[in-house]
Amino acid sequence: MADVSISAARPGRRLVNNRTLRRFLAHRPAVIAAIILLIFAVVAVLAPVIAPYDPIKSDFLAVRQGPSLAHWMGTDELGRDTLSRLIYGARVSLMAGIVPVVLALVVAVPLGLLSGYAGGIVDNVLMRITDALLAIPFLVLAIALTAMLGPGLFNAMLAIGVAAVPIFLRLSRGSAMAVMREDYIEAARAGGNSPLRIAFKHVLRNMMPPIFIQATLTVATAIVVEASLSFLGLGQRPPAASWGSMLNDAQRFLRVMPTMAMWPGLAIFIVVMSINIVGDGIRDAMDTHHRN
Repeated sequence: MADVSISAARPGRRLVNNRTLRRFLAHRPAVIAAIILLIFAVVAVLAPVIAPYDPIKSDFLAVRQGPSLAHWMGTDELGRDTLSRLIYGARVSLMAGIVPVVLALVVAVPLGLLSGYAGGIVDNVLMRITDALLAIPFLVLAIALTAMLGPGLFNAMLAIGVAAVPIFLRLSRGSAMAVMREDYIEAARAGGNSPLRIAFKHVLRNMMPPIFIQATLTVATAIVVEASLSFLGLGQRPPAASWGSMLNDAQRFLRVMPTMAMWPGLAIFIVVMSINIVGDGIRDAMDTHHRN
């Protein structure tokens, strides 16, 4: 009986299999966007090797210079090389996009699974707290938390992660409840599987695809929010480089030196747009109603 019930139960879906990968590779915009993101990631990792100058070293003989052979993207108000700061800023922005989302997933997915699987008073309490937090706009909540914790990159990432928890908690709870209505869950119960085994072996594994897609898209949001916090002086602290802090420095010189704001703004646009396109490609590849 146990063997029959286990075979009747639907195995956990892997996030990536051959069919999903083929569908994603057939999505040309998503593949191009993924290559762009890979280039940014490589540049961020190899920043000490690639950057032509020290990103925090000032050169007062080269203040606010335009693009040249010595400084391909010009210099800022302190004579610092814009390209070098842009390269090092990629480290901060990519890390600020990934770390908060991972933090939110670690907290929200187990709570969402508990809420959707257990129900009752646990579900009611968690959902009321989640509803209260979701009533506050994401950026406003992140700014409030960062202001409370104090300026700094770590505090900014922590605030962004906490602000993202309600989004993933609500999605995890809904996904868990949807999976629990499937026939293979009933088959697993009929086979005598314990509630804990059902929750982690069947429910958790099969509720992850929509959460993974949302996580991909939330990375883009986190990058924009971190840039906003740095622009407000609540994120990466000077003189360290981040794209948001570069925009903050450039706002005073928009009329006389617009390229100071153009380069970090363009970098944020390209990365965020690429992440969204990759997220769309992943969503289409994981769509169970997709037809080859």
